[in-house]
Amino acid sequence: MSVAPPEQSSWIERTAYVSLLAFAATPQFSIAAANVLLGLTAILWLAVVISNRERIEVPPMFWPLAAYAGATLVSSLFSLNPPTSFLDSKQLLLFAIVPITYRLFRGERSLTAVDVIITVGAMNAVYGILQYGVLDHNNTQSRVHGNLGHYMTYSGVIMLVACLAAARVMFRRRDRVWAALVLPAVIVALALTLSRNAWVGACAGIGTLFLLRDFRLVALLPVILGLFVAVAPKAVTDRVYSMVSLKVAVGAGESAGSTVGSNRDRLAMIVSGLNIIKDRPLTGVGPDMVIEVYPHYRNKLSVQQLNPHLHNVPLQIAAERGLPALAIWCWFVVTLIRDFLARRRSSSLPSLAVGGLACVIAMLAAGMFEYNFGDSEFLMLFLVLVTLPYAADRSPVPAIVRPRAA
Repeated sequence: MSVAPPEQSSWIERTAYVSLLAFAATPQFSIAAANVLLGLTAILWLAVVISNRERIEVPPMFWPLAAYAGATLVSSLFSLNPPTSFLDSKQLLLFAIVPITYRLFRGERSLTAVDVIITVGAMNAVYGILQYGVLDHNNTQSRVHGNLGHYMTYSGVIMLVACLAAARVMFRRRDRVWAALVLPAVIVALALTLSRNAWVGACAGIGTLFLLRDFRLVALLPVILGLFVAVAPKAVTDRVYSMVSLKVAVGAGESAGSTVGSNRDRLAMIVSGLNIIKDRPLTGVGPDMVIEVYPHYRNKLSVQQLNPHLHNVPLQIAAERGLPALAIWCWFVVTLIRDFLARRRSSSLPSLAVGGLACVIAMLAAGMFEYNFGDSEFLMLFLVLVTLPYAADRSPVPAIVRPRAA
């Protein structure tokens, strides 16, 4: 028998790997392209698994994710409108990203994936800066959104790229020059989105990296914030000050899109969400049904007449899918944090483990003010990034055994 060397697998294997690299880049600029590439990659991945007679393997965090999918389907079954909820549950197909990434980005391939994601993030950041400075997307009515359709989505994916690049710079001894060069542009683009939830998330994620690298670095955060406020454009500093404001200036109106209105509305949504959970604690109202019941539960202090979601990940999950689903989602998050902390010391590529941890912390912090876990582009990139630390510690692609020529 002759044994093909590791990484010298079939053309299907190589094509699947390249397709997954392309997919990992696309959530930052096109949901349509991302869906097409994910479908193609899934077909190629299945072809690799079947042709090599492999068993599908998954990392430990996939099991709570699968249980969350099951809880979502149960919630859809008992939804106020099951057809609508089942249709919305198609997003669960994105969970296939985990086993695909786990198989195709193993070993050193995971570092290549990070390079691609950071490079595309840098290009998207430069475009966002141009939008702010040249195309006048410099206020809350017209915000920077990069190549994506919504500024919240753009700020969310840029937040993840910032955490990933910072982890590469702080915890990777080699191959960190490029990340160090592009990180300032990514941070600037994030600031110019005027998205406060992503600012909070990035501060939490990168602050976690400071704590892990050297807790004394946390002392730099107030200094960095002070410098940021000093040099940032007025639109940015106004958003910073608005984060703790609930008062309306004398003579000023309060609209649904205003900063003060946004703050007040989020507090009112918490009350509405708790009332929904109180009425339907086990299965919730069903996926994509909060928008239907919101008028009934709307709090008198609310500004928006209608909200598609509650701008809070745990609250939205509990209201839509019930408290058991929320408990399972917490299991998923705790598993990620536990595994990444352990891999920080045991992994051959610790920068990926701490980068994954920073992304989880950023998602949680930003998710207190935005339903980012339900945003498809954000979720695609997030699932890739939290699977990479597991894939990185796997052995290279198995050798293919072929009959020896006579």
